[in-house]
Amino acid sequence: MKSAVETLNPTRVRLTVEVPFEELKPSLDAAYKKINQQVTVKGFRQGKIPARVIDQRFGRGAVLEEAVNDALPKFYTEAVNEGELNVLGQPEVDITELKDGELLAFTAEVDIRPAVEIPDYSGIEVEVDAVEVSDEDIDKSVEQLRERFATTSPVERAAQDGDVLTLNLEAKVDGEVLEDGVAQGVTYTVGSGELLDGIDEAVTGVEAGASATFTSELKGGSAEGKEAEVTVEVTEIKSRELPALDDDFAQLASEFDTLEELRADSRKRVEQMKKYDQATQAQEKVLDELLKLVEVPMPEKLLEDEIQTRKHNLVNHQLGQMGLDLAKYLEIQGKSEEEFDAETKEQAEKGIKTQFLLDELVNKEKLNVSQEELTEHLMRRAQSSGMSPDQFAQAVVEGGQVPMLVGEVARGKALAVVVEAATVKDSNGEVIDLDDEDETAETVEATEAAETEGDEKPEA
Repeated sequence: MKSAVETLNPTRVRLTVEVPFEELKPSLDAAYKKINQQVTVKGFRQGKIPARVIDQRFGRGAVLEEAVNDALPKFYTEAVNEGELNVLGQPEVDITELKDGELLAFTAEVDIRPAVEIPDYSGIEVEVDAVEVSDEDIDKSVEQLRERFATTSPVERAAQDGDVLTLNLEAKVDGEVLEDGVAQGVTYTVGSGELLDGIDEAVTGVEAGASATFTSELKGGSAEGKEAEVTVEVTEIKSRELPALDDDFAQLASEFDTLEELRADSRKRVEQMKKYDQATQAQEKVLDELLKLVEVPMPEKLLEDEIQTRKHNLVNHQLGQMGLDLAKYLEIQGKSEEEFDAETKEQAEKGIKTQFLLDELVNKEKLNVSQEELTEHLMRRAQSSGMSPDQFAQAVVEGGQVPMLVGEVARGKALAVVVEAATVKDSNGEVIDLDDEDETAETVEATEAAETEGDEKPEA
């Protein structure tokens, strides 16, 4: 086999490949064997039909076509390896010559990973928000904890703000009750702003056993977006009581004996979370500055595919789960379709450039990923996906996505190298040391995990 590489542009090449016919023999034998299993010829047992009979009855062309389809991936891969190409996506193959008994020739156009020159990033300087923890921050943190330990108890009075109600709902459009417009036993907290616009005003002042009617635009279902007449019946009213902020609360909600100790711990946790946010901000800003220092050629086909993938994921997954379509989403965002397309393209370009640049940095710095680092990353990804580590790991292995996770960890390490070389100052002009970033991240993750416990609210 002979092959040659022609560079069409910095991100695309054309391979020209010539294969002597004798190298097609294994694929020809496989083609005859496959056709043998698929056809029957009177006088011959299935699988025992001679090649000459197959040629006579079904045509030599059918055999050649089957053989070439079988052989092309192998010869294409050999040509890619011979040319030492880092290809992206699937090739566009064109068979230019097929002479029975003599020669197979074809071309393959394919995108390649562009050559990227790592710039001198030692002079990068960025500014991030200073870490400042106020008493208000601590109050808010403790109040959130207090909210989780609120209790409810039935009351015999009219509903008021903050009460937890049990409701029956019925929605009519043009005087007709919707099939999916009836709900029984719905739990709702007055003032939460959930369910339907106008419901808070309708139920406030209503006693258990009484009803109220209001008009609202439906947010989902068969009549989404239409004005409906909604009847809401209050079947139960519970008052919601917060525990007193004292030492007893500290002992109930934490491992501390006093409220003062709880507040001190809350201050520490808030500070760690702000440090984590600060480190994340530093990474994002350093990356933006790094991208400004280098030109990265953009493979057009890869960019088109990335744009379509991002659109598909948004429309079919994120918006679909919220009961929205793209038009409604753009209306809420106050964007035109042209603005959305431009933003999506910009984000896709940045993502591809970032991957190319950091992958090149991984190679230059000879960065490796240990099993421990991969396991830690897998645990983080599992937590954010809502899956258990075992479930997430199984899905990753079955989907053949282990190399993708390894790449994510390696690129993270490459970015850390750049951040370490950069000068990071906070808004007060102080130079920030991000060496404790990993420890801070682990502290934040532990905090977030702890905060998901105890969500069951005791009821009096």
